[in-house]
Amino acid sequence: MPKPLVSILMGSKSDWETMQHTDATLTQFGIDHESRVLSAHRTPKATTEFVTKAESRGVEVVIAAAGGAAHLAGVCAAHTTLPVLGVPMTSSLNGLDSLLSTVQMPGGIPVGTLGIGKAGATNAALLAAAILSLSRPGLKKKLQEYRRRQSDKILGEKLP
Repeated sequence: MPKPLVSILMGSKSDWETMQHTDATLTQFGIDHESRVLSAHRTPKATTEFVTKAESRGVEVVIAAAGGAAHLAGVCAAHTTLPVLGVPMTSSLNGLDSLLSTVQMPGGIPVGTLGIGKAGATNAALLAAAILSLSRPGLKKKLQEYRRRQSDKILGEKLP
């Protein structure tokens, strides 16, 4: 079984509805990854242990999604020097609470924060792919082709 390069963590199983877009995008690029439900508040010891051991398992990027208080990405970042990408989930304040909790990390513990919801989930996978492509020329080519297809699609749009 291949070692995952990316760990996708989410604070609740209900986050999968959004984070499946991260999974699908990483799969599209052929990036081995794993997905887990771990909570900064409900499973703090298990979360810490999982993230602390991630690098030794071959993980190079952590993507953490949470709603509400949304401290999962910050807790992950506190326990690893791997890049941590935070995806705020839509929540009681339309995700604004999640966004602010994720993006407002204290200086010294960075979390790369993406947009709220599906777009953020997809972009987290694309940013992880870009990070990984720095040492993987084949992946860089896939990203360049993806971007070319996006451009071609827009340039091919016809209006009535």
